[in-house]
Parts: sequence; C-alpha cells; structure tokens
Amino acid sequence: MTESANNDSEPEDGAGATLLSRWLVRIPEVFAEWTGDILPRLGAASLPRLGREYFLIKTGRIEAVRHSEAGMFVSWNIPVEHSWPCCPQGMDGFIEKAAQAVWRKFGPRNPQAILTGSLDPGSPNKYYRSLASNLRGRTLQLFPPLRAREVEEQDPAAETLFCLVGSEGLFSGMQSPKESNGFYPGGTKFIAHDAAKTISRAGAKIAEALHYLRLYRPALPQGSHWLELGASPGGMTSELLAREYRVTAVDRAPLDKRLDRQPGLTFVRADAATFQPKQGMCYDALLSDLNGDARESMRLVIRLSKHLNAGGIVVFTLKTPGVEAVSGVIELVQDVVTAAAGAGLQLIAKTHLTYNRQEFTLFFERH
Repeated sequence: MTESANNDSEPEDGAGATLLSRWLVRIPEVFAEWTGDILPRLGAASLPRLGREYFLIKTGRIEAVRHSEAGMFVSWNIPVEHSWPCCPQGMDGFIEKAAQAVWRKFGPRNPQAILTGSLDPGSPNKYYRSLASNLRGRTLQLFPPLRAREVEEQDPAAETLFCLVGSEGLFSGMQSPKESNGFYPGGTKFIAHDAAKTISRAGAKIAEALHYLRLYRPALPQGSHWLELGASPGGMTSELLAREYRVTAVDRAPLDKRLDRQPGLTFVRADAATFQPKQGMCYDALLSDLNGDARESMRLVIRLSKHLNAGGIVVFTLKTPGVEAVSGVIELVQDVVTAAAGAGLQLIAKTHLTYNRQEFTLFFERH
C-alpha cells in the first residue's frame, strides 16, 4: 500500500492553524433530503459521499461537530486515520494487502477489538459484507489476542479499531465505541424483526435502544419495574418481559392476546394523559413511544417521572410529525430537553437508531 493511502490529516499552515482531520460520519438515509442543510450546520468542510449514508468531512474539532445543534443527525463517526481509495472487488489480494497495512498502522496502539463493516450495509449485494467479514478474520490473525473478541465484550470507553469497506475503498480509525456513538461498525446493533413471530417492529426498536444505552450505563437488573406509555399492541412490552423486567403497560387500546397472563405484566387500559399510579408506587424506568406532539408527550413523562426512583431512566421517542426542516427538529429537541431538565430529568444521550424513522430516541436520568 502506498503512502498516499495514509492521508491522515491536512498539514498545519504557516500561521499555526488547527489541523484539519478527516472523519467518516453517517447520516441516516431517512434524512437524505436534508443533508444539504445538515452538513453546513456541522461547521465542517464536506468531502465526497460514500455509499448511501456516509460522508467524509474535515474538521479541526470533532467535539464541535458532535455537540453542534445538527450533531444529533450524525448517528456514527470515526476518525479516518488510514484510507485506501480503490475498488476492492476488482483487485487481486485486497484482503491480505489491507490486513497487513492495518496491522502496520494500528498494531502498536493495541486496540481492544477489531470490527469491520460495509459502507452500504443495506445493499442487496452481499459482496462487501462478506469482504468485511473476511478482512476482519485475516486482521485478527495478525494482531495478538485482543481484550474483546466479540462486540458485546467491548468497554465503551476503550479504543476499538473500526474498518469500513465499500466500492470506494477502505477507511479505518481507532476510537472508543462511546465516542463513535455505537458498539458496531456504523452504529447500533441491528435487531432482526420477524413479523410472523413478533408483535410489532417496536420490539426491535426498544431492544436496540437498550443495547445503545450500555454505552452510558450498565443494563438494569432483572426484576426492574418499567412504566410504559402507549404500549399497544405490545411489541416493546414483549421485549421488556423477555428480559425478565416487570412492566406496567398503559394504553387505551388492548394489547396483543399473546401477552395475556404474561408473568410480570400489569396492563392498565387507560389514557396515558389521565393515568395516575397508585399512591407510593415507584418505577425504575419509564418508556414513552407516544405518537403526536413531542412537547405534549414530554409533559406527560414529566408528570409521571415523579414516580421514578432516583437514578431511574427515561427512554423517550421524539416523534417529528409535521416538522419539515432541520431547524424545526432542532427547536423541538431543545424544547423537550429544556422542559425535562426543569423537572430534574438530565439528558444522557440522544441518537437516531436503525429502527427510528424521522424520529430520535432520547435517554434521561432522574436526579
């Protein structure tokens, strides 16, 4: 591999300006029509698009990008510390050449794990998914035994070597899963949804959300009590029960009959707007996937959050019906987060999950 494949950053200019480093960021395809507005708001120079959802950007401070108003539209990122622009499918010996180069570049830094993915994971062409898997296998042979051989074993705060491949070439960088905003290459864990076996796709959404939350805190222990608002038909309820949590599910509509007499489930057929827990009742977590205006949904959450134990969490789906611009989404999120903070709910994180449409999942903790 030539030196040109290792274009890590732009040189400092004569005035001592900040180095501009290259970053690979992922903006979900559901926001494709807004990327022309999102990218300038990140305050970074935009480079070519890769695949359907990835963009190369140049910035001196990635923290400024992450914490910018539009940063929530970036679902995942890595520093591009090593790249090889090429067409792997038409190249002999790509895997061996790429693995050797990655070993030379990152071996001395002792990553906790090596994870590879495709720049276009949704493509029906499985070539690059297979290539990513084979590249990881060969790279693991070159590195000494790693602390985390599997994704689930990673420390959220330790550095992982992430590599993505596609028709545009290879892009690699080291960063902690927490900084990248996901344990997996490209983001959060994809949870397969089998319509014939599961109650609704919402079950996959909460499963993904709980996996993401492990970036910030350990999983709630079995037996923890969840209050779920807008539970019908019960996709999320079913997923929580499968983890041996207790669930009080509230909705005006009935739950799927498959949940009848499920251990740990209390169903209250009522409007979440008027539901009132029994005196002295406390919960460990609150889940809101309510449709409608997000500000109104947060008002309901705030009222019921008084029944959360200290340190209890809120998983809140922020819906954006009728919002047709980036500025509108930003304003909506700011209003919801400000209202929550005033009620003692501190924002832990906000992100766009694989199963989110034009909506975001926000995580709060009660003080």
